[in-house]
Amino acid sequence: MSRLSRFDSYRFVGVRDTMRFFDCDDEDQFAELSRRVDEEGLVGRDMVQVFAPDTPVEAMNRGYRPIAVSDRV
Repeated sequence: MSRLSRFDSYRFVGVRDTMRFFDCDDEDQFAELSRRVDEEGLVGRDMVQVFAPDTPVEAMNRGYRPIAVSDRV
């Protein structure tokens, strides 16, 4: 189980520029999220969103969609 250091209590993490959320328990999704956070400085640009409750349903209620295979670089 991996988590972003600043958001270590959250499983589902959204990215505001694409309005997609990542499941940090999925190794591939976490790797992609980590890459984007590091390379694009998403935390410093305030482009990361977490949800309470920490569920996919809450992320979707806020307009985020799950990251899809076709969305990955």
